[in-house]
Amino acid sequence: MPTAPRRRRGALWRREARAGLALISPTVVIVVALVVLPIVWTVALAFQDIRLIRLRSAGLLGDYTLDNFAQVFTSAGFWDSLVTTLVYSVLGTASAVGLGLVAALALRQGFRGRTLVRASLLLPYVAPVVAATFVWGVMLNPQFGIVNQLGTGLLGWDEPIAFLSQRTSEVSLLGLTVPVPTALLTVIAFEMWRSFPFAFLFLTARLQAVPATLDEAARMDGATPTQVFRHITLPQLLPTIAVLALLRFIWTFNNFDDIYLLTGGGAGTEVISVRVFDFLVSRGDIGAASAQALVLASVLLVLVTVYYRFAAKEEVG
Repeated sequence: MPTAPRRRRGALWRREARAGLALISPTVVIVVALVVLPIVWTVALAFQDIRLIRLRSAGLLGDYTLDNFAQVFTSAGFWDSLVTTLVYSVLGTASAVGLGLVAALALRQGFRGRTLVRASLLLPYVAPVVAATFVWGVMLNPQFGIVNQLGTGLLGWDEPIAFLSQRTSEVSLLGLTVPVPTALLTVIAFEMWRSFPFAFLFLTARLQAVPATLDEAARMDGATPTQVFRHITLPQLLPTIAVLALLRFIWTFNNFDDIYLLTGGGAGTEVISVRVFDFLVSRGDIGAASAQALVLASVLLVLVTVYYRFAAKEEVG
């Protein structure tokens, strides 16, 4: 009878389904507890007038209002911080990926001590952020920092530069005086220095997978090193660079500790994550902080959607 084999297959399928549910249930519980519930709680707080002293009385069901979002969009400095966040994210991502690409190409060919050099390049990424920001703060100190000592002693600077506390510096360019955002460019340089080893690792791994015969064949046909890079190496790296740019942009857009430890958000370096911290800790306004965090997440979601709509589609095509 065909009924008995069908029943056995059905029982086997049910046992496999129960086993699969048992295996994934710990992951589901962890994701719900650590990801879903905090997101739901943040959304609920963003639509309520909640202060830190009344946090214990807050709940999912409360007096919902849009006042927090109105306060966020009309508060002084919000749009400036949003522009600063975008500039910091774009320039920090581009410079980190670009420096990682240069380092990967420079260390592509074998030489004595290459492993040691590659390992040393990872130090900025693995070093504790507190230690790294402290070293940079000492180096850039306008009173005793080595950068200003070299600048005033060897480069002819008129006076020391307060890299981490000076909003702008006047720079003469082609007879014109141009204001340069000193502190913002400094934290962008720190982000580049600290993050480029991540791009270096990914691009080095991808370069090792590129067949060496392609470069050799191009050179035998008379291609210059620039032509080899443009027409052979770079197309092989573009998908990896696209993924790196997306990941680095997301992480840089949400970055908080680097800027807070270097400048505290002052001198024109206040990004939205620092504003969220200020609303939460300094003002005790949990509702406005949650609303600002949702705005930050929404902007990031829109930018990532645009990336998938255009850049990722071109890579697949």
